[in-house]
Order: sequence, then structure tokens, then C-alpha cells
Amino acid sequence: MELKEKYIPQVSRYDNSDVMYRRCGRSGVLLPKISLGFWHNFGGNDPYERSRAITHYAFDHGITHFDLANNYGPPYGSAEETMGQLMKDDFAPYRDELFIASKAGYDMWPGPYGNWGSRKYLMASLDQSLRRMNMDYVDLFYSHRYDPETPLDETLQALVDIVRSGKALYVGISRWPLEALKFADQYLRERDVPLLIYQGRLNMLDREPQEEGILDYCEQHGIGFISFSPLAQGLLTDRYLHGIPEGSRMTQGRFLKPDMLTPELLSYLQQQNTIAESRGETLAEMALAWILAQKGVTSVLVGASSTAQLEKNLKCINAHPFNE
Repeated sequence: MELKEKYIPQVSRYDNSDVMYRRCGRSGVLLPKISLGFWHNFGGNDPYERSRAITHYAFDHGITHFDLANNYGPPYGSAEETMGQLMKDDFAPYRDELFIASKAGYDMWPGPYGNWGSRKYLMASLDQSLRRMNMDYVDLFYSHRYDPETPLDETLQALVDIVRSGKALYVGISRWPLEALKFADQYLRERDVPLLIYQGRLNMLDREPQEEGILDYCEQHGIGFISFSPLAQGLLTDRYLHGIPEGSRMTQGRFLKPDMLTPELLSYLQQQNTIAESRGETLAEMALAWILAQKGVTSVLVGASSTAQLEKNLKCINAHPFNE
């Protein structure tokens, strides 16, 4: 087996702490404005050395928060396996500097106990995740989605017991509707396991958490908010400014459908790109800066297929606030 060069992080990784981190709600946790998501590019079908290079670059530049879920890959579980190998190869000495999140809520294994929000599923999934990641605990464990069939108090009590067991330090919820968020906040607070953070899709094309009142509620009640899909699966980059390029995610039709790029949307993207150019930024940089300028936002989750892409995304840390 090929011996890997020992990883030694940059001593300058916290030099930008004053602008890099934000307090997560009313907690003791500081999160980087840009956090690294493992949804894409870190699975078993992706080159491990590339994943390794991206995570090294992230940590070297103060990104301490890595966001995973049980079924990230593909195949399911393989992003967590990549994280487990990274812990073995590089990050075990720096575990206490990292803030690692995982989740359960979507399809993971066959049968009635491998999906949604039951106590059975959440408990079993976290145990599996810890084994894959070579960890004794995660810093943050989420209910990955709202389950309309399982009683909310069953899901939430499982989160309480997970924290009390020491397998997670904090809990969060992702994509729950506002009324369920309010119930969760009160339930968890009454049991001395306060809700740390809410994860939702927020970007310049999808503002549902603002429109529904979720961002306002989080800010008023001391709950952090982290945005996923901040670039709308690539729409808020320069990739689609002149139509649909060959080989793009839209041609594959998995997450983006060609009929989404309407003439109206294309015109809007081109207008926003003109504004970005006037600010000396790319459309992607400005789109990330827009999210960070929204009241109540703690952090933005970005994916990366290269260190160069992550380097570009990090520029928004110092961007001038942007509000349309």
C-alpha cells in the first residue's frame, strides 16, 4: 500500500478568525461563514486523493465545519467512509478543531426502518455513521427532513437521547416547516437540549426560508441557520449565462432539468452577472455574498470539485455585503 505524505495543517489557518467565523444562534459554537459540504464529490466514485486535497485546503483556510449525511455518496454511506479514511490519514490529531455534522432522514437501507424519522432509524443510522467515519461522536446530528407520519415527539426525543448518550454534542433539523420548527424548538429547549441550527435551501433563486418566516424565527429565538445549495446546483454561476453547455449538470437531467432555464431566468442571471462584474466579482461570489448578507444566516454550505473552486468560493468571506 502506498504510504501517504503526513499532513501538517497551515499554521496560519486561523489568521482570519475575526472575519471568518460567526456565532451560531445564541450558543457557544462559532461556524465558518463557508462550510464544506460532502453531498457531491466525496463518494466512492470520486478520486480519494482529490477529496483529500480539497479537505486539506479547506482546513488550511479555516473551514472547520464538514457537513455529511448517512446517504451521501454515491453509493450511500461512501462520503462518510471517505471522511473515516481522512480521519485515519490526516485529521485524527485535529479532531477537536473540527465540527463534524451528519444526518438521517432520507432513504438509506431497505425495509421499513431505513428511512424517515423514527427513533429506530435515527439511532441505528447514527451508530452506522460513527463506524464509517471512525469517530466516537459527531458534533452535530440532524433530522434530515420532516416526517409527516412519525410523531414529532418521537423524532425529537431520539435527538435528545442521542445528545445525552454522548454520540452527538448538538442537534439540528433540516427542511422542517415553520410550525414543526416551533414545536421542535420548544420541545428541545424544555429538555435542556436546545436546537442549535436549522439547515435550509436558501439562494437568490429560492427564498422559501425567508418567505415562510423560518429565518426570522431562527434569529429571534437564537437558532443558527445554514444554507445548502447556495448556487442553485450551478445556475448561479457563469456556466449557464449563454445557454446549456455540453456536459453540464443540466444535460444530465438529474438535479437540473433543461426546461428550468427559461428565457426569463436566463435574463435574470445575465442581469445579476452584470451587477457582479460591477462589483469586481463572479456571479457565484456575489450569490454567496448575498446569502451571508441575509439577517439570521450563520454559514453557507458549498461543495467543491477542486481546490481552485473552493478558493474562488472563499472570496465571499471578504466581499462587500450585497442586498438587492
